[in-house]
Amino acid sequence: MADLFADADPQPSRRSEPAASAVNGPLAERLRPQRLGDVVGQEHLTGPEGALTRMLESGSLGSVILWGPPGSGKTTVARLLAREVDYAFEQISAIFTGVADLKKVFEAARLRRTSGRQTLLFVDEIHRFNRAQQDSFLPVMEDGTIVLVGATTENPSFELNAALLSRARVLTFRAHDAESLGQLLLRAEEAMKRPLPLDDAARDMLVRMADGDGRAVLTLAEEVWRAARPGEMLDGEGLRSVVQRRAPIYDKGQDGHYNLISALHKSVRGSDPDAALYYLCRMLDAGEDPLYLGRRIVRMASEDIGLADPRALLVANAAKDAYDYLGSPEGELALAQAVVYLASAPKSNAVYVAYKAAMRAAKEHGSLLPPRHILNAPTKLMKDEGYGSGYAYDHDAPDAFSGQDYFPEAMGRTSFYQPTGRGEEARIAERMERWARLRQERRK
Repeated sequence: MADLFADADPQPSRRSEPAASAVNGPLAERLRPQRLGDVVGQEHLTGPEGALTRMLESGSLGSVILWGPPGSGKTTVARLLAREVDYAFEQISAIFTGVADLKKVFEAARLRRTSGRQTLLFVDEIHRFNRAQQDSFLPVMEDGTIVLVGATTENPSFELNAALLSRARVLTFRAHDAESLGQLLLRAEEAMKRPLPLDDAARDMLVRMADGDGRAVLTLAEEVWRAARPGEMLDGEGLRSVVQRRAPIYDKGQDGHYNLISALHKSVRGSDPDAALYYLCRMLDAGEDPLYLGRRIVRMASEDIGLADPRALLVANAAKDAYDYLGSPEGELALAQAVVYLASAPKSNAVYVAYKAAMRAAKEHGSLLPPRHILNAPTKLMKDEGYGSGYAYDHDAPDAFSGQDYFPEAMGRTSFYQPTGRGEEARIAERMERWARLRQERRK
């Protein structure tokens, strides 16, 4: 029986081992780091004080979920972890793997374990597994059959079930910044034994094109080396002519969408028209539906400007309608105009706060009858019951203000709306203070 287990998988299969860098393979594959310390851009995880470094120093490797954008090094780190602890490395993709395939992987891992070798199972795009498939990992994680390393570009708290997350530590990978992408380009030049044929401005442009993706910057660099003629030095225009501009990393239904709309809304609320315009353009450039943006701009006008500038809602609605009428690209300027107007307007969330407070009161107090004096009395019976009795017509009162109470008697008068001293609300506050004084005087 021992021979059977030995023959089953004495060494990990070629598919299961971290792949050796192919001599003639893509540049990104040839430059995969061979040690954890060589990984750039993730020093908070792989540096001397990093979370992964500390985990390895402890002598045991636990299951982890690697969460981060494309090209940040998740697959590379998973392979290096297996190498560091001498575990068999199995790699699957949730896109192409079903439950039957998982069972085969788990059984192979059990066989290895009986012969004394652990298995690190790397699952790419783990968020694409459904809840039942995710549950299938739980028993083999708990009994030590596998150490799971999952990779995802989506927020694990939304895409992975709680049982799986409770058994794995989430480690966040960061998008590469200009410095780490520059380091990758230097490594590429060392490997190619020649500099990139780009002037400084074009080199900076190539880094921006990569959009934080390490694999992309190396792929773009490789395209430049293929396209440049001997002795040619490309400027920005030359770079654009030999490589296609890379689409921004943006998924209209996932984190990229919610992160940018949040940034746009908070920039408007924070009275920063420049930042607000930037995020608006980011979303338009990435293909966001402009009418979605128009609807959100209308919401911002109500939530964050309110009665401090009542025209803000009119401008926002007009911008939405203008885009609906004109379409792209002419209508997008109307959205930009509205964003700048809202960001520059005085701010008040007083109506928003009042609305939420009034809604809570409406739910808490139930179906209280309004005071009888403000109820209509279309029938004799209702008049006999006192409906409408004692109602004071405000336009007949001094200052067109009777000072009557309009809240249900069982509830008592409550204050929801507290205008700020900003913009038009300063004048509203003055009127409300005068009415409060008159109400007290006329009750005496």
